[in-house]
Amino acid sequence: MPFTPFHMGPGILIKAILQGSFSLMIFGWTQIVMDIQPLIVMITGKGQLHGFTHSFIGASLIAVFSGLTGKYLSEVGLKILDISRNNSVEIIWGVAFLSAFIGSYSHVILDGIMHSDVEPFYPFTTLNIFQGIISLEALHKLCLNSGLFGAMVYYTVRLRVKRKK
Repeated sequence: MPFTPFHMGPGILIKAILQGSFSLMIFGWTQIVMDIQPLIVMITGKGQLHGFTHSFIGASLIAVFSGLTGKYLSEVGLKILDISRNNSVEIIWGVAFLSAFIGSYSHVILDGIMHSDVEPFYPFTTLNIFQGIISLEALHKLCLNSGLFGAMVYYTVRLRVKRKK
């Protein structure tokens, strides 16, 4: 994906499906952390654009980091945004790590489809089985439409739950 926001479309759909069992904030934080290494390469002109961080092993390490840090960052962010009704916001560790791992692995797959230099199974092989499985146009539409559909589903579910109360 050329920009991290494209990755948020599938994240919004996953949030709609999993609701409170998934943190979109931690998922988003993971997208940012995943793209730090390519950003450094673009700024310095040194290194492989999608290097070790865009392998499943690198993504696993990033997921652990993002889950550990994202839990606390998201709790503070939710409190600042006053999202919680009772001013007590706690994201359980399982949700934090599930969100981070889904975020990092989906990032590898989506970037693997788009970029030829992604090596998802490094160091075992440099083969990228995801490259070109769908067109770039279809990939962009998939990301955008999954976000739009996910937002509709999420708010429909929330509205129905609110009406039942």
